[in-house]
This record gives sequence, structure tokens and C-alpha cells, in this order.
Amino acid sequence: MTNLSSWLIAIFAFMFWGFRVIVAICSSLGSTFVVDPIDMTMEIVLLFITFICICFIVKRKLLPTIIYLLAHGAYYGIYLYNNLTAMAEGQAALEDYMSLLVALVGIAIPVAALFDVLLDKNRKLNPKDKKTDWFYKNEAYDRKFDERADKNNYRLY
Repeated sequence: MTNLSSWLIAIFAFMFWGFRVIVAICSSLGSTFVVDPIDMTMEIVLLFITFICICFIVKRKLLPTIIYLLAHGAYYGIYLYNNLTAMAEGQAALEDYMSLLVALVGIAIPVAALFDVLLDKNRKLNPKDKKTDWFYKNEAYDRKFDERADKNNYRLY
């Protein structure tokens, strides 16, 4: 992760994850917070999936990014649809607007992470392979090998 955008997406993903942890803790303790989770068990499962996926997104893996997008799309998509229909009918309250904002952020971060991983040129052009990089990308070894090869002066009589 050499791009600033990659670091910012990872930081925002962790911040949003922390926000959702606070929402889950407040909901389980029974205190009121700005946003309430739809389903507490799904929220906890989503928190674990999100944490694992974000750790692999930092390593530039594509499959966890897709899983991250699908999980958040399935959870926040329902939230988004319910709030948009309530707003269309004119029955929206302040909590509905806040949950709509949270749902939009919950969808926007995984989409940005997916585009960031898909458009990362370093991941495609220079894949890391620890088994062979020490040999093929080691210039110091190449220089030593060239110096050794130059000193082999065989004389034929």
C-alpha cells in the first residue's frame, strides 16, 4: 500500500468499524445512541467479517474485498431501502436520516476499497513472490556473480 488513497480507505474502514463496535456496545447495554443496529446478531457477525476483511484489504487481496462489499451491501442495503421508502412516504424522523447517512457510508467505503484494489497497478504489475524475489530481484547478488564470472580466466595451451 503505497498510495495515500489506499491508506485513507483503510483508516476510514477501521474508523467506521470502530463506530459500529460502539453502536453494538451501546445497543447491548440498553443505552440510546444516534443509530441502532437492525439485527444485533448480524451486527456482531458483520463486525467480525469486516475486521478480517479489512486486514486482508490492507494486504491488497481481491477476494476479501469482494466479501467485504457483499456483506456490507446485504446488511446496509436493507437499511438503505427501508429508510428511503420511509422518506418517500414522508414518515421519516431524525433517526431515519442518521441511519441513511450511516448506511451510505457503510456502502461507500467497501465500494471505494474494491475500486482501489482493482485499480492498483502495483498489485498486478509487480506481484510479490518471496520464494523467488530474493534471487531475481537481488542486485547485490547479481553484482557479486558478475565479478566472479569476470575473474575466471581459463588459459588453453
